[in-house]
Amino acid sequence: MLAAVYYGPHDLRLEERQVPTIGPDEALLRVMSAGICGTDLRILHGAHRKYPEGTVRVPGHEVVGEIVEVGAQVAGLDVGERVMVAPNYGCGHCLQCVMGNNNRCANYGAIGITIDGAFAEYMRVPAPLILQGDLIPIGPDVDAAAAALIEPFACVLRGQDPLHVGPDDVVLVTGAGPIGVMHMMLARLQGARRIIVSEMSASRLPQALALGADRGVDVTRENLQDVVLAESGGRGADVIITAAPAHQAQEEALRLAAIGGRINFFGGLPKDRPTITFDSNLVHYKELVVTGTTACSTSDCWRAAEIVNGGRLDLGQLVSGRYALGDVHAAFAAAENRDALKIVVEP
Repeated sequence: MLAAVYYGPHDLRLEERQVPTIGPDEALLRVMSAGICGTDLRILHGAHRKYPEGTVRVPGHEVVGEIVEVGAQVAGLDVGERVMVAPNYGCGHCLQCVMGNNNRCANYGAIGITIDGAFAEYMRVPAPLILQGDLIPIGPDVDAAAAALIEPFACVLRGQDPLHVGPDDVVLVTGAGPIGVMHMMLARLQGARRIIVSEMSASRLPQALALGADRGVDVTRENLQDVVLAESGGRGADVIITAAPAHQAQEEALRLAAIGGRINFFGGLPKDRPTITFDSNLVHYKELVVTGTTACSTSDCWRAAEIVNGGRLDLGQLVSGRYALGDVHAAFAAAENRDALKIVVEP
């Protein structure tokens, strides 16, 4: 089979490998679609802690495929079934895993992160993923490329859980990349009254507006605070999601939030500069709720898949390009381009 294999920073090689053999408690997936996300770009640049020097591994964790083989001890999975794979699996017995937060497990594993992933024609699914319910059925009418985006959408869903977006809310999303657009789409689905999206790249704003934003703000040309106050009747944004890894966006969120506002710091900051100036008096006197979320649990993926399978949200609108596995280098180059939303590889 053909696979894209990481050998080091900026060293992603296409090579022929044997189709993985599976054990009696495992399954084999024929990969139909695999999304490229910011984590994959960090991996390519050698900036992911789970890819230390000397790592040789197949990346790719946003995956939809067809089950082509199941081990003799596997129950509940059928050959020919289309599934998306919730990529994170925990140890299964720590407090976080028992509580259903396997994304918080201190000893977590993940396809494409700690084991070979989806940028290949076939992918082995190890027993922990099967036992923890990480293979999630995909409806026959759902585009595989759209279904591959269920995992990042599950992260977005988790991020909005503590924000309780409702019909009276003015929502500000900072960052109009794929994650920001998903946050915008979910806020709309949850009934937000007004959605503002801010972005430094003017080319991304038309996409956000076409996908449902009420107001786009080019922060290089407009004053974001003036726009938020105008759009909210002078009170500020009820919900703010910082969907870009930007210090200024996190610092401004406290100032732009309405009294009683809810904030989610979704986009993580660079590891070498993780701190911001945090005006805690704004939190205190405005009674703000400031939250952070990371990745997604298996439960989050099931909830996200239910929304997509039910036709309530079309993630296919975010797919900017589809590439064969043999064109994986072009696919990564397209994913680096800020004009694109989501790039998928279709082995």
